[in-house]
Amino acid sequence: MGSSGLSAKKIEISGVVQGVGFRPFLFGLACAHHLCGHVSNSDFGVALFVQGAPKDLDAFLLDIPEKKPLLSHISRVVSTDAPPLDLSDFTIIKSRDTRTKSALISPDVGVCPDCLKEMQDPADRRFEYPFINCTNCGPRYTIIQDIPYDRPQTSMKSFTMCPDCLKEYENPLNRRFHAQPNACPVCGPQVFLLNNKGKRVDGNDPAQAMALAAQFLRQGKIVAVKGLGGFHLAVDAANVTAVDLLRQRKNRPHKPFALMAAWDSPLFDHVHMDGDEKELILSYHRPIVLLKKKAPAQSVSMDLAPNLAPDNLCLGIMLPYTPLHYLLLEKGPDILVMTSGNRSGEPLSIDNADALDAFSHIADYFLLHNRDIYFRADDSIARIQKGKLRFLRRSRGYAPLPVDITVPADDNLANILGCGAGMKSTICLTRERYAFLSPHIGDLESVQGQNFYKATIKHMQKILDIRPVCVAHDLHPGYFSTQFAKMLGEQGLPLIGVQHHHAHALSCMAENHLDGKVLALILDGTGLGTDGHIWGGEVLTCTYKGFERRARLNYLPMPGGDAAVTSPWRMAVALLYKVYGPGIMDLEIPFVRSLDNSKLAFLIQMMDRQINSPMTSSTGRLFDAVSALLMICHDISYDSQAAIALEAAANIEESAGTAYPFDITTGADGCRIMDTAPWVRPMVTDIKKGVPRGKIAARFQLTLSSMMVKAAARVGQETDLDRIVLSGGVFNNHTVFSQITHMLETMGFKVYTHSMVPCGDGGIALGQAMAAAALQQARTAMG
Repeated sequence: MGSSGLSAKKIEISGVVQGVGFRPFLFGLACAHHLCGHVSNSDFGVALFVQGAPKDLDAFLLDIPEKKPLLSHISRVVSTDAPPLDLSDFTIIKSRDTRTKSALISPDVGVCPDCLKEMQDPADRRFEYPFINCTNCGPRYTIIQDIPYDRPQTSMKSFTMCPDCLKEYENPLNRRFHAQPNACPVCGPQVFLLNNKGKRVDGNDPAQAMALAAQFLRQGKIVAVKGLGGFHLAVDAANVTAVDLLRQRKNRPHKPFALMAAWDSPLFDHVHMDGDEKELILSYHRPIVLLKKKAPAQSVSMDLAPNLAPDNLCLGIMLPYTPLHYLLLEKGPDILVMTSGNRSGEPLSIDNADALDAFSHIADYFLLHNRDIYFRADDSIARIQKGKLRFLRRSRGYAPLPVDITVPADDNLANILGCGAGMKSTICLTRERYAFLSPHIGDLESVQGQNFYKATIKHMQKILDIRPVCVAHDLHPGYFSTQFAKMLGEQGLPLIGVQHHHAHALSCMAENHLDGKVLALILDGTGLGTDGHIWGGEVLTCTYKGFERRARLNYLPMPGGDAAVTSPWRMAVALLYKVYGPGIMDLEIPFVRSLDNSKLAFLIQMMDRQINSPMTSSTGRLFDAVSALLMICHDISYDSQAAIALEAAANIEESAGTAYPFDITTGADGCRIMDTAPWVRPMVTDIKKGVPRGKIAARFQLTLSSMMVKAAARVGQETDLDRIVLSGGVFNNHTVFSQITHMLETMGFKVYTHSMVPCGDGGIALGQAMAAAALQQARTAMG
């Protein structure tokens, strides 16, 4: 304390504290406590010098975490005593540059109620302005080039603020103080409307552009809409012809469409929604939320196209999250289909010219704007299971917020790059106690997808200032992510290959802060195993350093290799062949009768000779097989379609009753084998008897759950382990997830599941990074 009786402190606050109103919050708080000093953004977060009476300073420090802005997240506060200065007020000063960048980047945030109120007020200067925002809402990650998060580092740098906006921006007590995307109709971005020939049709009037886009939607036209993190293709969800046309033009015959509607829409009368689901859909993250459809008898009459989500138990619904979306819904149809605007198999389009080139054959009109999107961010997809948030896709609204993890031996993580898988791809960068997962990248088979993948790694390394010292990758040599890792290895970075399902298990361990050895039940579609076969139905014992495979589904051939993934009927043939051999030809069931005998004979010959018939223990392929066997889904047009349709059929018809008989044997290597034969035969008998396929489907799911739990329980008894993690894309099946979780908990297991990252391949980059961290630490310890 100085002779004046003042205390002073230098404070560094790390976390999500930039672009969320943190500096004006500290300004107001300091003034309220009669303190002097200054605050600035820095590369680690916020740098603060504050001085005053000791009791006021103590009260100020206590209030920071208690009263911080809604969108902020404080990860660390470092406070050191300092000598008082000759100051008379508190100021916000220019951002300071340091050598290390460690500030956390906020994700894009849905428009706040205050901005909405202004936008809907005819007397407000931002009335019906599609880009209204403040420090509490609006774009973040998608417009950032670098940090500190200041306007010159964003795509708003090309828009010079008018005097009115600048006055708001410079006033610490204003809601728009240092809101980097701050703008108005006079000085900010504007919308415009083109037809699919690229000709402007709005008379150079932004208001007319919005009005015409809404009118065209009401007329059944397809409108491409440039949003926050990319493009959507929008149609009136009640217009059957428009929805059918969108499916036809986009070549998307079956995959569910996401819907957007206002909170007071009658759409919500047709889905079940509990308190947790309501909280999620209303959250500022604004994900697509999967909500279970009501049975037709429970629903009031409403004109919705019948093929929005065929053969699916749920509708995917999101509230509008940009001002532009709100205006479209106010002026146009009450409920909009909002599906990704992209070329088939490619990433979301973010550029105006690229969008016109990519889907002018799909959209009739393009509602565009002139604010650049620097980085795409697909809509997040989530649901509530057992009262917890579960991600199917973690992207806009959440990424790149880090996962705060407890690492092996409680040491800080090295800077590691986890390269992810080949589908539903994300990447992971680690630093200290944080794991930063990218927004959804998607499949990496196209050149555009690969370019987006490389650009995402480069961008995240830049804005997070993380330079990897080690690279972790999948074992599959055909994945582009593996090939990219090998390229980095050629440049001198150490490489660590991580088995796919070990990575799944570790991602669940990491987000649940588990260390030591655990059981892992992994139900997945595809992942190369250490024996060269395709795994996906395994019980493992795991640590971060390694794993042991203790139980698995019996191997089935995949006749045609990858063709068996898109043609589930091939897996049904393989399942029957495994049990009946060539006798499959004589089975009198509808599935066999539906097949061309020459095709069937050809597949049998392939499997007999082991030609292009890799072996798999995949649970996903087992779902495919049963779905086709029950004549639910013969071929698929999108990933997991057969499994989703099987789950829907099982839930909308008769109850499961009891499980089919099953058997668990022990292989020559000591690994337990869950055999399909004992339950395939009675299932075929049920088919012959004409038992409803819904009942058979439900019994199959119950059988699978019971078999997996029994195998896990046996391994648990042998190893004296009672902690078990559940991971893999099959756990997106709500029925199987609920059954397995309930059975394990009833048996006394401590069950750990995902809530921070997806259980599917969107989460394995985290597991890869954790495996590499553990191995790096082990190597360091050995010298």
